[in-house]
Amino acid sequence: MKAILALEDGRTFEGEAFGATGTTTGEICFNTSMTGYQEVVTDPSYRGQIVAMTYPQIGNYGITTEDNESAQPHVRGFVIGELCNVPSNWRSTQNLDTYFKEHGILGIEDIDTRSLTKHLRSLGAMRACLTTELDAAAAIEAAKNSPSMEGSDFVKEVSTEKDYAWDQESRNWIIPNASTGEPGPYQELPPARHRIVAYDFGIKYNILRRLRQAGFEVDVVNSRATAEEVLAKNPDGIFLSNGPGDPAALDYIHEELKKLIGKKPIFGICLGNQLLAHAFGGTTFKLKFGHRGGNQPVKDLRTGKVTITSQNHGFAVDPDSLPDNVEVTHINLNDGTVEGMRHKEHPVFSVQYHPEAAPGPNDATYFFEEFAAMIDATK
Repeated sequence: MKAILALEDGRTFEGEAFGATGTTTGEICFNTSMTGYQEVVTDPSYRGQIVAMTYPQIGNYGITTEDNESAQPHVRGFVIGELCNVPSNWRSTQNLDTYFKEHGILGIEDIDTRSLTKHLRSLGAMRACLTTELDAAAAIEAAKNSPSMEGSDFVKEVSTEKDYAWDQESRNWIIPNASTGEPGPYQELPPARHRIVAYDFGIKYNILRRLRQAGFEVDVVNSRATAEEVLAKNPDGIFLSNGPGDPAALDYIHEELKKLIGKKPIFGICLGNQLLAHAFGGTTFKLKFGHRGGNQPVKDLRTGKVTITSQNHGFAVDPDSLPDNVEVTHINLNDGTVEGMRHKEHPVFSVQYHPEAAPGPNDATYFFEEFAAMIDATK
């Protein structure tokens, strides 16, 4: 079946449909990761977006349930060069086409993803329509009439309805190694040393796994949890998760975070970093085409060390808006945008990228230990 991808500026691409049929709209963006399409599809931070993968063949290792980043896919649509329907992976349980059909996700293949990516890099992320029903003209109009990402609150759609304690499988999967004595397929977990509250703005499962692997017992709360409700749990620390949409639209969260600064150690990732900026009194702005992929270079301004990071965000912190008691600690080497902050007076820090990145890179996993050390220092 034919499918059409139409952009709000009138550019169209025609290809072959896979997954579900119908019509969907959302902001079109691209991801440069070579692996990890399943993690992208199930990442709640992609709520409201149609994602184009720049890597040419997608689906070659299938879908493995325990690799999901949430209970369901969140992308509005998926754009690829070539679909592999016969995955080669002993852990795979189904192919991508079947998975999309089950969850009602539209996909399109056999389009020039390089041309699409260059177009978005030149003109910026924009609204789009993916359809198997409409003609090109109607699809362009549907894209133009769809909501903008700016001003959107998708957090309310992806945050947990009920608070819960994370008790799922969190052991790290490893390959058995006779030379080191590692029996596999899992490493045993350390005892829990700290109990924290994690705000769910669209939290990924691997963040929760990494927190438990670093010795944290985690209670997850809804995005609308008040500061008073969080402090009533008397946690050792507070974690602010990733999530979708425009951080400036989440003023109800900014106000609660303001009340938590200085009360408990705080660590934020991605949207959590942007929300802290607003709580500090700063602002955020929309990037032209965002940072999405596993190859973003970040410099630690305190040490000069450069790490390769996994990122997924379309907004960034304005460094000139931050107060004097907040320090920018990390920057993106491609465009100089803020990638990390810390408060000079209180135990609060955050990064814009993903230390828990699955399938990688793993350069930044040390931040979970840094959070534990910060909690130890404040006890």
